[in-house]
Amino acid sequence: MELKEYLSWAVENGASDIFMVAGTPLSIKKDGRLLSYGGDKLMPAAVAELIENIYTLAKRPMDRFAASGDDDFSFAVGGLARFRVNTYMQRGSMASVIRVVNFEIPDWRSMGIPEQVIRLADIRSGMVLVTGTAGSGKSTTLACIVEEINSTRDCHIVTLEDPIEYLHRNKRGIVSQREIAIDTRDSLSGLRACLRQAPDVIQLGEMRDRETISTAMTAAETGHLLLATLHTKGAVNTIDRIIDTFPPEQQSQIRIQLGSVLQTVVCQQLLPGVDGGCVPAFEIMTMTPAVKSLIREGKTHQIDNAIASGAADGMISMDQSIFALFKAGRISADTALSHAVNTEQMQRRIGR
Repeated sequence: MELKEYLSWAVENGASDIFMVAGTPLSIKKDGRLLSYGGDKLMPAAVAELIENIYTLAKRPMDRFAASGDDDFSFAVGGLARFRVNTYMQRGSMASVIRVVNFEIPDWRSMGIPEQVIRLADIRSGMVLVTGTAGSGKSTTLACIVEEINSTRDCHIVTLEDPIEYLHRNKRGIVSQREIAIDTRDSLSGLRACLRQAPDVIQLGEMRDRETISTAMTAAETGHLLLATLHTKGAVNTIDRIIDTFPPEQQSQIRIQLGSVLQTVVCQQLLPGVDGGCVPAFEIMTMTPAVKSLIREGKTHQIDNAIASGAADGMISMDQSIFALFKAGRISADTALSHAVNTEQMQRRIGR
């Protein structure tokens, strides 16, 4: 089977990811389950040929892959989909995991994203973080927020992505999408440069290092809306991760700065639904005076209680979100228990 046939088969079967690894059949992930195409194991030479074809289709040289042993990029197949690719070496042979990304930005309602999350598009300045583990849907949520801004505001949106996933068409806004290592050297260089590009909104991929975090907070302080992701689980872990990136002598100042610029932290995870597919659960923390004070005073361990009791301020804890999904019949009791932060409390809530 040719590469395009593999890709078409994966898209037609609703795959979220495609796996090309020597010693196992070509496989896809669908609704959290792995499905293989036939029973024939891929040999190293066959995987290498497929990956070389991917680079040819993407019109990308293999230099970076050859030099470092891994590479990230994206490409599109007309009439089919966009694909986000990670190639890597394992056991001395080439391998690849390919994320399937639809051409169209999905409707946030059909994705189960709460309107409260989409309304973050109304924020005009400061920092909004969308967090969660890998594969939790952060990029999709962020794309939906950016699309809402693009559709409703006269503004310039600059995105810094590694790689670009969803393509935004200019609507009321103008969207400049920049891919790391292609359109700009790295995230930090792109972020510094975009401050001279008259942005109203900056979408940044994952904030990976101290310099990028520091520059992002400065951008948020100077009147821009900065949207970014972090691979963290929960609002408290997100705040602690940012603060702990800096040396101890700077952390007091960072707490003050973070308390000033941070607007909202959204944490999400995907749960298996009772009818198949995945259902998103969201924790939402808004920056009330009480939360700002806890951050400034280094009492982040008390923020979970503020979130749980902050419904009037638009906050919801992860366990409250999971329980609401259970009550609505969208997830099973076992799923609610296995994904709960506080399992004992969840057991009492669902009556076990």
